Amino acid sequence: MGGAAAKLAAAVWGASALAMLAGAPAQAALTFEPCEGSNQYACAHLAVPLDPGGTAPGTVTLALHRHRAPVGQATSAVVALAGGPGQAALPFTEEFTALLGPILATRDLIVFDQRGTGDSGALSCRALRAPRSRSLAEVVSQCARELGPARSFYTSADSVADIEAIREAGGYEKLVLYGTSYGTKVAELYAEEHPSHVEALVLDSVVTPNGPDPLLRSTFQAVPRVLRSLCARRACAHVTRNPVADLRRLIRRTHGGVLHGRFVNSHGRGRTVSIRQIELKLFDFLLAGDFSPLLRAELVTDVRAAAEHDDAPLVRLLKRGEAGVEASESNAFDVPLYFATTCEEQQFPWEPGATPRARLAEAHAAIAALPSASTLPFSKETLFQASSLEECSAWPVTASPPPAIEAHLPNVPTLILSGAEDLRTPTANARAVAAQIPDAHLLVVPQTGHSVLTAEPTECAHEALLALFDGKPIKQCHAVRLPLLLRPPPLPPVRLVSVPATRGYPGLTGHTLHGVALTLSAVEREVVIQFDEAFESSDSLPTSLRSGGLRAGWERYSQGTIFFHRYSYVPGLTVTGTIGTDGVVLHIAGAAAAHGTLRAAPDHHLVGELGGEPIDVGAHRLGLPAEALASSAGEDFGPFARTLRRGPRLGASPGLPTGTGWRRPWGTAWDAAR
Repeated sequence: MGGAAAKLAAAVWGASALAMLAGAPAQAALTFEPCEGSNQYACAHLAVPLDPGGTAPGTVTLALHRHRAPVGQATSAVVALAGGPGQAALPFTEEFTALLGPILATRDLIVFDQRGTGDSGALSCRALRAPRSRSLAEVVSQCARELGPARSFYTSADSVADIEAIREAGGYEKLVLYGTSYGTKVAELYAEEHPSHVEALVLDSVVTPNGPDPLLRSTFQAVPRVLRSLCARRACAHVTRNPVADLRRLIRRTHGGVLHGRFVNSHGRGRTVSIRQIELKLFDFLLAGDFSPLLRAELVTDVRAAAEHDDAPLVRLLKRGEAGVEASESNAFDVPLYFATTCEEQQFPWEPGATPRARLAEAHAAIAALPSASTLPFSKETLFQASSLEECSAWPVTASPPPAIEAHLPNVPTLILSGAEDLRTPTANARAVAAQIPDAHLLVVPQTGHSVLTAEPTECAHEALLALFDGKPIKQCHAVRLPLLLRPPPLPPVRLVSVPATRGYPGLTGHTLHGVALTLSAVEREVVIQFDEAFESSDSLPTSLRSGGLRAGWERYSQGTIFFHRYSYVPGLTVTGTIGTDGVVLHIAGAAAAHGTLRAAPDHHLVGELGGEPIDVGAHRLGLPAEALASSAGEDFGPFARTLRRGPRLGASPGLPTGTGWRRPWGTAWDAAR
């Protein structure tokens, strides 16, 4: 037994002789003390049985935060459950408090890391930290052996028992269960097991009690609908008529294999790169779009460009995704716990006692039996690669998975929230659960992906949450007109002469002037995307960012100023200069362009000279927002980036419902293990 496995075994089986004989510790009241550095929250630890059934010895210590109701002694509490399985909840305590707001006026808030995550005995596997095997399934199998027999005690049912232990130790009569993503499944199972102790349910981005589906059927069925919704209300009028057909064309063109394209790095150096497993990575990127409507809209345009053989935009998008994933590797997510729960309890299409090879054969047979159109525009092979089937086929299950249950959920006040554009937990899941609760309120929120309360572009879902607890009618949500930056951008030009000339400036000067406008719009979008990604990974706005141009050169943001160096968005046209607190100065050059210098006038005009002709044109005539020419670039970009996502990425766990997210599909150590 290796060192890590020995330590885990010691932690699991090394309880005192008295604990071994007693099986489970006597349940004591929770003892809270002020959390370090906080006057708002109290912290506690609660020892619960490793095996709630009492057949195995040992305990797990749960870490909890409590926010007290401001008035009186609360007899009920809101238990907030994060996603996963594997996402720690304690890092989101403040966000939970802000989201729930007035609901906490008469209730305590309890946030805890579920067993095996965060500060509640996080599971760890040496095999997953430094994979050496060529087979990812073998890596997961090695992890299971490291965890030992204790791995069977990290299922959803065990978390349900932990919640009941917390309720008893906290002295609460009732619980409001607020779950996001996988947290909704735990909430549902608790409500079924302990209906008399449930005051209300708030289920955001729903996983069904028997979910998630190992074959990802609802996710793949939702892909065409979600893609088309991005083009609703003529949002793609100048980009594409059919984003689903574009994706199908691109997959056929590359045979789902390799995409070659030119990529310019942040220092302006360009080279041809190869994006392998392009079909799987496109699917993964669509899934990542659950948390970034900006990037999902960008994907629509870039897929269309690649379908027309301009691969540079899509290559840059996927390389950007690679950098973004690497920047977010520190997210509080426990991968061993994900597999310990998923592989132990999901209803896989194989006999539990079968060998790994036999399991895979049964899995492929189940996929082959699906209707031929069920995964389009993707292939059935992508479904297999995106699932957890390969990894879990090698997981040595310690007991037969629990049989599928026929849920009997209590008819308590229930709000079910579903993002209409959510691919991880599609609306079909929410409808299935809503059908089991006669008086449940199902709210489908347009233009929203995963984790509705932290992503919704309006106040509709928050108003519904308050209405549920005030006993007021819940109003349906309606689509709003999205800002330009959240709609698919225009197709990048492949030649300057194909760019329409700006009205009043015919010939090369007009083509160049319009090309400059397109370049500035593209840079604005690029900087906002960088802000969004940086804010996502660090929860604070950066002071410096840079990226390469689409065709050549680079741009850099630093302390309110954007610097360009031979930045090229349109072939044959380059921009060098600055947009910042000291004004705008742009030097225009390039083999295909009219050369000259442009500056911003105080009235949001662009003035100067191109190709020897004087220029004086308003930002509105160029199709530019006035702020693109403003003298406070940092102030313009920063606040918008902050509003792109309202809160934490609750439920952002890999494997909800797919297993691809944990794999970090862009160029990480996991690729080496495949």
